[in-house]
Amino acid sequence: MNALPEGARHLPGHFDRAAQEALVEAVRAVVAAAPLYTPVMPRWGRPFSVRMTNCGRLGWVSDKSGYRYQPQHPVTGEPWPAIPKALLALWEEVADYPHPPEACLVNFYDDAAKMGLHQDKDEADLSAPVVSVSLGDDCRFRVGGTERGGPTASIRLASGDVFVLGGAARLCHHGVDRIYPRSSALLKNGGRINLTLRRVTKPA
Repeated sequence: MNALPEGARHLPGHFDRAAQEALVEAVRAVVAAAPLYTPVMPRWGRPFSVRMTNCGRLGWVSDKSGYRYQPQHPVTGEPWPAIPKALLALWEEVADYPHPPEACLVNFYDDAAKMGLHQDKDEADLSAPVVSVSLGDDCRFRVGGTERGGPTASIRLASGDVFVLGGAARLCHHGVDRIYPRSSALLKNGGRINLTLRRVTKPA
């Protein structure tokens, strides 16, 4: 696969440096209310290489019992904090969907972290896209088709980039192969933050 699948959109440099810095501050406020934690894979309990948290009415979690969305932090038991206004505005701008997102997954990648190819399919409303924002170090992002094992395309996502999986690409497999350490000076101690906006339930 030499080109992105239909429905996948890469918006390089969508957020300028000032907007990126403001988003980092917003993420810090989220993490202060809902600390990063290390999830584990269903059944086997193997830890993820990323740390994560959420904001919004619902948050995505993974533990030995499976993948799911729930309204509270799995460690603290507290409700997730609200989605920052800048991310709600982004959704309105690029999602082409009439209802707001309900969840924003916050993943933090250190230099060695990665994310295997997977589909985002735990949501009831698959007509809504998945909208993600990259902050900090660059990564090599891989996206394939809806069937596992098919051809894939790799692109380098930089800080401030936005990526949208919608339409025919909504259930495409995607993942992060590697992080490029020290490719950005946005985060004082390096690493990459990925913010993923999703609609979970079907509107009434």
